[in-house]
Amino acid sequence: MASALSPLRVPKHKGALPSHYYESFLEKKGPHDQDYKKFWAGLQGCTLYFYNSNRDSQHVEKLGLEAFVRLTDGAPWGSSRDPDIYFSLVLWNQEIKFKVESLESREMWKGFILTVVELRVPSNLTLLPGHLYMMAEALAKEEARRAFEVPSCFLEVSRLEAQLLLERYPDCGNLLLRPSGNGGDDVSITTRQTLNGKSVVRHYKVKREGPKYVIDVEEPFSCASLDAVINYFVSHTNNALVPFLLDEHYEKVLVPSPSRPVPKPRKLAKALKPPVAPKPEPKGLSGGLAKKLAVGSMQTLFPTTGLADLTAELEEKLQRRRAMEHSAGHAGDQ
Repeated sequence: MASALSPLRVPKHKGALPSHYYESFLEKKGPHDQDYKKFWAGLQGCTLYFYNSNRDSQHVEKLGLEAFVRLTDGAPWGSSRDPDIYFSLVLWNQEIKFKVESLESREMWKGFILTVVELRVPSNLTLLPGHLYMMAEALAKEEARRAFEVPSCFLEVSRLEAQLLLERYPDCGNLLLRPSGNGGDDVSITTRQTLNGKSVVRHYKVKREGPKYVIDVEEPFSCASLDAVINYFVSHTNNALVPFLLDEHYEKVLVPSPSRPVPKPRKLAKALKPPVAPKPEPKGLSGGLAKKLAVGSMQTLFPTTGLADLTAELEEKLQRRRAMEHSAGHAGDQ
């Protein structure tokens, strides 16, 4: 009698290894680490992913580059080792130190990081033509990826809510992208900087014209995506403006509101011409816009118990501003 056939064993599916623009071994030391720790690292989009092994498909750590400031070279103070195998990644809120295997590896990491954060292939590094070609390919992929992605600093908030967020959470950044008060696919940029010891809040209009976004400045500047709009403000203020990115602690308080659709950017195109200094919207707040503030949106952004306090705070600030403008007007008449 023939024995029953045993069922076929199906091999367990292993997760596909992630696709990176660049990857290699990288030793990392954060601001709270005592020493360097070796990882297999990969760059994908604007994020560095760290793995225990080059065979792993699941990362154990990741580091976003949205708050990028600069890259620096050199060995740590007091180190007698080759300074060419060290570099540091300076972000707006922290500095991460890296150690690599060779000068070539260091230049490759720096080149790919600069390519994705500045959206251009760097020309001031020690790189071979083949390396530059690899970065040009990564640049094309990154541009295509960003053309269909809404920046992380986009929040469904009103003009006044944006001002309060930047004021209340300065450690999270000072540039916020939000829907325009005019509705449609237009958006606005709100920034907050300290100039000459005073806090200055500015608002900029960004109009949607076909597949492009046009920044309403003295000479209108065209961008192919919302991410390019953010890059315009960051790069032309020498990184003084930093995209607003909520820490996990604050994300528990701020919940995205589904009340308004997120504008969807389309195909990326090249920027038209060198930009000029941004021209802000008029600072005066129209009564019509103030009336459009959605109570539901405020409640999703701030705890309900503090809503009355926030409303009173807004009213007090508006009254002080009107009083100052009124006094200035009288002084001008004299």
